[in-house]
Amino acid sequence: MDNLLIEFLLRWVHFLAGITWIGMLYYFNFVQTPFFKSCDGDVRSSMIRGLVPNALWWFRWGAMFTFLSGLAIVTMKAHVFKIPWDNTYMTIILTGGLMGTLMWFNVWFIIWPAQKVVIASAEQVASGGQAIADAASRGARAGMASRTNTLFSIPMLFCMGAANHYPLVAAGAGENPNLMMYWILTFVVVGVAEITGAFSGAGKPFQKHLASVKGVITAGFVLTGVMVAVMKFVI
Repeated sequence: MDNLLIEFLLRWVHFLAGITWIGMLYYFNFVQTPFFKSCDGDVRSSMIRGLVPNALWWFRWGAMFTFLSGLAIVTMKAHVFKIPWDNTYMTIILTGGLMGTLMWFNVWFIIWPAQKVVIASAEQVASGGQAIADAASRGARAGMASRTNTLFSIPMLFCMGAANHYPLVAAGAGENPNLMMYWILTFVVVGVAEITGAFSGAGKPFQKHLASVKGVITAGFVLTGVMVAVMKFVI
């Protein structure tokens, strides 16, 4: 099969899986979570036991196929189409890929394990048993990781489009002489966002930007602006 056709099919899968994943992410954060805060306990329990497991299935497998297809595309770019790793296009794609990988990690290793405990606790209570002791704290941590993913999704999608279509970046198709400085700044900025969001318990003073939908969206655009500044002045 022609390599260009293979890459196109991988990109198609990447789009389909990514839309499924991010669509579910936005549903959880923009629709379900605010609704849960306003509904009574019986309704919330029923949804946790019925709707949420199905939604989480599409959520986590959308994340998995997005991650795997993206990894395959980048591998083809580097090893089949021979695009150097220090090429500006690859640098920006990998910047988006870094955030996407952290988002995938958060789904599979923070959000899903925590939500399994929350669902199991709701099942036990509905059967007349006791709630699992740490279900609430695990659910809160999953919520922070999910909000962090929503924040990351905004600059991540910007990077995926900017690699080919944003003149500031796409015009600089040559090698990047400041690659080390760029990645140091990128890892610091993205790492701080990940650690203070996904790896911290809920309610910390530095998490005010994650406390509301408006705050998360605003923080996502701010992080995008920071990343654009790094691209402009370092690359």
